[in-house]
Amino acid sequence: MDNEEIKQTPTWALYEKGRNYHRLTGIYVDTDRNYRMYNGNQWGKAKLGDVEPVQKNFIKPIVKYKVAVIHDNLYAIVYSSQNYENSEFRKQAEKICEMLNNKASKIWEKDKMDFKGRRVTKDGAINDEGIIYVDYDEDNQMPLNEIIKKNDIYYGNENDDDIQSQPYILIRKRIPVSNAIDMARKEGVSEEKIKFIIGDNDNFEESGEASKIELDNMVTLITKMYKKDGTVHFSKSTRWVELKKDTDSGLTYYPIAHFNWEEKEGSARGEGEVRFLIPNQIEVNRTEVRRVLTVKYQAYPQKVVDIDKIANPSALDQVGGNIKVRGGMRVEDVRNVISSLPPAQMSPDVKQLQDDLIQVTRDLAGAGEVATGGVNPEDASGRAILAVQRASQNNMTEQKEAYQNFIEDLAKIWLDMMIVYNSEGLKLEEEITDPETGEDTINVVNIPQESLKELQASVKVDITPKGALDKYAQEMSIENMFKAGMFSHERLPELKIYTNLLDDESVMPKQKLEEAIKLEEEEQEKIAMLNAQAQLMKQRVGQFLGQDATAQASQINDITESSQEQEQPIDNEAQ
Repeated sequence: MDNEEIKQTPTWALYEKGRNYHRLTGIYVDTDRNYRMYNGNQWGKAKLGDVEPVQKNFIKPIVKYKVAVIHDNLYAIVYSSQNYENSEFRKQAEKICEMLNNKASKIWEKDKMDFKGRRVTKDGAINDEGIIYVDYDEDNQMPLNEIIKKNDIYYGNENDDDIQSQPYILIRKRIPVSNAIDMARKEGVSEEKIKFIIGDNDNFEESGEASKIELDNMVTLITKMYKKDGTVHFSKSTRWVELKKDTDSGLTYYPIAHFNWEEKEGSARGEGEVRFLIPNQIEVNRTEVRRVLTVKYQAYPQKVVDIDKIANPSALDQVGGNIKVRGGMRVEDVRNVISSLPPAQMSPDVKQLQDDLIQVTRDLAGAGEVATGGVNPEDASGRAILAVQRASQNNMTEQKEAYQNFIEDLAKIWLDMMIVYNSEGLKLEEEITDPETGEDTINVVNIPQESLKELQASVKVDITPKGALDKYAQEMSIENMFKAGMFSHERLPELKIYTNLLDDESVMPKQKLEEAIKLEEEEQEKIAMLNAQAQLMKQRVGQFLGQDATAQASQINDITESSQEQEQPIDNEAQ
């Protein structure tokens, strides 16, 4: 195949279109700058002469605080069936949803989603947008969640933040050429085309300055996805070779979960926290350098010396050095030869301006001293501090709701994949409690694909606060409930009403109270069952004692024969 016969793939043409848009809007430059300012390399390549690039980085603590506020809760995925038409299926649907919730919990833990979720929200705070791309491991029936950087995703409609309505989505990834060749061979690409999978240095668009230095021979791989007739199609291409032809995945949702820090009108990318903190940060750093220069050149006494009358000038710079004078000068006259200028006084307005810039910027960003916990706990109760912090965190409501929606989208994608990619059924774990011993056992059951589809499942996210002061308030509240006897059997109806009235985001751990109610009800069922058995035994004993001796002997004989008949098969097997 001649070079003239090779043309760029259609996917690469779309990628070039998206890349030009990113360059036009400054996404690549902004990304490097935002992360550089957050990480503390705030002077970049500025030339400051003999002055150290001193700085006071207030961007990082603001971002860290706000990200921590979002993750100051525990998030749990809850599936529920919306199939109300089939009443016979309802009970089975509830059981399947319970097993799906357990599956989602294990996926969350195994794939370290708490850590990845924090990375996503941190990316959003620094650079407007956090993204997770979901792949699927069919062997283990597990979704695989990969963090994607803003630079590496290209939307067909850059003005719409609704991911699922995008006409197409491109994901860019740098991979070793050897991996790309292996992928092409698995997909049946001819060797004639494989030789055009060649390395390049097309790494200008990589997120972060360090990622622009590569050790291996790398090539850019573009994954294209679009929807046709309600399902998602995939293809993979390099610049010159299509590695994976257009394939209908059967998925309903794009496997992209998207978190915008804050909405930006007319943009799919949103608006982050860092960009508009940068001008104030630069001015604070410049002021700090000016203060350093002033201190360096004017804040210390400076010597003024008539050098012609000093025999050993180098002694002037030595601590405790002996100074020798010329011309028979008397010691009393030395002060006329050596003197010093007093240090200049710096205006306090400079420091005040700098402190005001930092404090006002933090306050306007909602990350001032009170918000970040700068209150002496000895001066106020835990509840009082918690109330103040809760009030100061009201400006984070949008971000919390956005992250909750992000998790719901992720849960929908997981379920979509578990249904589509498991045509022979999804293996789920069912917890069974032995009614006699009370022991729990785990059984693996295979749920047919049709049953999963019939669920028509919806997703809700349960939220439980987990901050230090939240935990303190929870412990105190539960302790007070114990003292009030709210967990007794007699007051169980009151506890149910109280728990149902609690908000999902309440400081009181609603899920734990529901578990306590469930345990108490199970315990009462066991007690009721034992009481019923004891009453039955009591009745039988009364009936036995009320009979005459002949009837009693006959009954004992019947019981003995019945026991022997039950033991006989075991004896025969042993023989």
